[in-house]
Amino acid sequence: MSQKPVISGLYAVTPDFSDTDELLRCVRLALQGGASLVQYRNKTASAQLRAEQARALHQLTLQFSTPLIINDDIQLAKAVNAEGVHLGAADASIDAAKAALGQNKFIGVSCYNRKSLAQQAVRAGVDYIAFGAFYSSSIKPEAVRAETEILSWAQREFDVPVVAIGGITASNGTALLEAGADALAVITAVFDAEDIQSSAQEFSTFISKVQHDITKSNVI
Repeated sequence: MSQKPVISGLYAVTPDFSDTDELLRCVRLALQGGASLVQYRNKTASAQLRAEQARALHQLTLQFSTPLIINDDIQLAKAVNAEGVHLGAADASIDAAKAALGQNKFIGVSCYNRKSLAQQAVRAGVDYIAFGAFYSSSIKPEAVRAETEILSWAQREFDVPVVAIGGITASNGTALLEAGADALAVITAVFDAEDIQSSAQEFSTFISKVQHDITKSNVI
């Protein structure tokens, strides 16, 4: 993937899998369901396991021509030649990520509910900005809450894709897309589903439909 990918659709974020084979099985199902991006996130694994899983995961995502983003770890992203890295407020700087990864990789940044972080990130040249949590999340129950208005504000202010995250389901995601999200980052509603592929397909289908309707209404 020599060109930076479009940030849109279902952005599947992995849970903390300790079993690499299970991680690959579940992510494959999400990809078969239409996930357009995958973020590798594992807060509990050792550095050795994270390296093993990231390499194996990248081999899988390449089969689907789907970009792999590494959460919070620039050196791991570089080591496995992932397509990008996602940084939080307490992580390494955007400049450090650019220096380590080069111009062909892309950088996303969590902005939570803070407009000032988004402004700083865009000035620094990130490829997308993420806001949330918009709804209660079992992954981060203590996460700050964001209002949908910040998505509309970001679409007006910036010319970079906007990602929404935090407790998103197929039933509450429409409001986020209508407010201005380009992609929905989802963990639990996809990977905890009985049928991961069907859940991913449901997300992919309704995101595509809502975005088509928004585009059509803007043209009219």
